[in-house]
Amino acid sequence: MTATNSPRRFGWLFAAVWLYYLANNVQALLAQPNLYWRVTGLAAVVLFAGVYLLMLSRTRAVRFTQRPPQLTRHTWLAIALMLALFGLQLPGAGDDALTCLVYVAALAMVYLPARQAIPTALLLFTVAEILPRTVDGWSDGGYGLAVLLGSLATYGFRMAGERQGRLTAAQRELADRAVADERARIAADLHDILGHSLTVVTVKAELAQRLLDVDLERARKELADLESLARDALADVRTTALGVRGISLPGEIATAREALAAANVEADLPGAADEVPTRNRELFAWTIREAVTNVVRHSRAAHVRVLLAPGSVEILDDGVGATGRGEPGQGLAGLRRRAEALGGRLVAGARDDEPGFRVRVEVPT
Repeated sequence: MTATNSPRRFGWLFAAVWLYYLANNVQALLAQPNLYWRVTGLAAVVLFAGVYLLMLSRTRAVRFTQRPPQLTRHTWLAIALMLALFGLQLPGAGDDALTCLVYVAALAMVYLPARQAIPTALLLFTVAEILPRTVDGWSDGGYGLAVLLGSLATYGFRMAGERQGRLTAAQRELADRAVADERARIAADLHDILGHSLTVVTVKAELAQRLLDVDLERARKELADLESLARDALADVRTTALGVRGISLPGEIATAREALAAANVEADLPGAADEVPTRNRELFAWTIREAVTNVVRHSRAAHVRVLLAPGSVEILDDGVGATGRGEPGQGLAGLRRRAEALGGRLVAGARDDEPGFRVRVEVPT
């Protein structure tokens, strides 16, 4: 049994349980001495239950927040048929047949538009209240109250279904929007990260081709640089697609641009990172991330400048400074350990030339 079939089966079971209250109709009809009205009434009860269950099964997949016009037409057709079958039970079952009005009212409250369902339920309530008082030999068995309570209960189910439908639609919309935003993010990152790199690859390839007949050694150097650039570009594509942007130097430059713009900080950032060797890129990426994070969180700076070279990266701001406190492996202390692991050093502190803070990492070339 699949998850799709399970709710449907239990839904049928839930709907069929309520048919138990038609037992009074059946008992009254079995006690009817007139054979014609007894058989007619029993057949009408069976057809009444069948129409009720058929209507529920045909409309189970309809969302409460989307009511097509054919649903209203089908509901009115079912109500008319059920009222006709109710009328066929009256001669044989008497006031016990008024139980059918509860099912008709419940069906109306669930599937008809509210402006039609409420008047219909009120009309059925009035009929259930008036008939026992006007027909000789009938007694008031509380059918009017049953119609009223059944209508209110099913209307509550209806409202819950509508809220659930709106919630499901909102969740689906949010999921679709998240997918669209993620696609837009990847597209923007690929544009920011790879646009310049691929341009440089093209230029170097053209240069190497021209140098093959002029300066073979320089052509070999350009081809080696071209290979390194291609590998770095491939790594950037992979990290961007996977969302692992913390180890991508071009990705951190793009992220820093977004973060500083969101914090209303004027930024002077490098356009590319092609000159930085592969071995230094991860360290420089962490440096930019930590420094920009401190600027956004603590410095209250108005301007930030990032200077990038093959053997160094420097971040300058005009704010009040930041301490870079953090857990082990994070903050400036973590950067210092990363720099020392590559034989480099970290310099962090107040600027000498003007107010502000400076973070600089240098590694041997």
